[in-house]
Amino acid sequence: MSPPVAPAGWSRWLVPPAALSVHLSIGQAYAWSVFKPPLESALGLSGTESALPFQLAIVMLGLSAAFGGTLVERNGPRWAMTVALVCFSSGFLISALGAAAEQYWLIVLGYGFVGGIGLGIGYISPVSTLIKWFPDRPGMATGIAIMGFGGGALIASPWSAQMLESFGSDSSGIALAFLVHGLSYAVFMTLGVLLVRVPRGTAGRGPSSSAVEGVQVSASRAVRTPQFWCLWVVLCMNVTAGIGILEKAAPMITDFFADTSTPVSVSAAAGFVALLSAANMAGRIGWSSTSDLIGRKNIYRVYLGVGALMYALIALIGDSSKPLFVLCALVILSFYGGGFATIPAYLKDLFGAYQVGAIHGRLLTAWSTAGVLGPLIVNWIADRQEDAGKHGSSLYTLSLFIMIGLLAVGFVANELVRPVHARHHHVPAQREAADVERQQPESAA
Repeated sequence: MSPPVAPAGWSRWLVPPAALSVHLSIGQAYAWSVFKPPLESALGLSGTESALPFQLAIVMLGLSAAFGGTLVERNGPRWAMTVALVCFSSGFLISALGAAAEQYWLIVLGYGFVGGIGLGIGYISPVSTLIKWFPDRPGMATGIAIMGFGGGALIASPWSAQMLESFGSDSSGIALAFLVHGLSYAVFMTLGVLLVRVPRGTAGRGPSSSAVEGVQVSASRAVRTPQFWCLWVVLCMNVTAGIGILEKAAPMITDFFADTSTPVSVSAAAGFVALLSAANMAGRIGWSSTSDLIGRKNIYRVYLGVGALMYALIALIGDSSKPLFVLCALVILSFYGGGFATIPAYLKDLFGAYQVGAIHGRLLTAWSTAGVLGPLIVNWIADRQEDAGKHGSSLYTLSLFIMIGLLAVGFVANELVRPVHARHHHVPAQREAADVERQQPESAA
């Protein structure tokens, strides 16, 4: 499938909605928790077992993004979005079959493995295209799309809950909900497939400038540079710190104020989770756009340095004030989302736009690592502290200080980032010419 080239006069502002149609769909992954209790009840699963599809999906996201990044660059955004559509929707359809037949392994295979591949390919599918359309504002451009991944749960969570209420929370009701998800997301993602375009290869127009100008580093060379691994550490530490709160948000705020005169109700804890999702989404567009003004290294200084300060406030005096606790958590989650949205532009600054999608895909293995590391730290320490007879905020004090240490490691890694050495800049001339030539036959006709 050849990447469709925009005809003359095509508005670049049509590309972010195409990207959003994919990211808002695959952002459903953050709403998986809605299905956990019904699955546990209908299929007799433990909490650990019901979390397996989500965990496998996040692992496959990182792996498929890493291994498929070069294919995405080679075949273009329409191919990538089509693969994402087929895999993500098929994952739900396989899961629907598994729920109907009460075969949990099919749900793990469908949502976790097949759907997880759709997550990874879909996540990176518009990145390099957006950067090529918006070389003047790459942070804003990628932030618009990646904002959708953070906000997808705000749509999917109440929608899924309403379906389970209407269809029932038994195995047949879950199956029908999965079926509706799969078909609906297929239709919605098709809009992005049909709408996406790549800029024309001719020079002389701002957003359409050739993708092979300036500093350019291939994905295979990028992974050999210290800059890549410094950014890997930066992303991993920032995501570990954010996901540690996100995964444990409701019980954490409940435990922090359980021993006070104003404990947190279940509904209030759920509202807190919704606020965190909103902060996650807002940070993706707000902070990434800010990075276009103050620079990528500076914005990560804010994410990591101020984030550590927010964690310190929660650990030391968070249980004395609900507004303070909530405010600090919202800031941390905005940095969590902002870190995801800013990293593609940071990569473009260092390595150029030539294979930035493939480089981004390889970097997302840091997300897979953090997705395991963050919840493990918070949950394991909380369990050990509870076994030791502690309660309330004491369950989390140690893990909060560990998060501060991780953010400090990320801060140092960010400070070590320097321009890529000239020996890595070479891109084979034949490959450059081939990449540009492939786009030339595709025209307005």
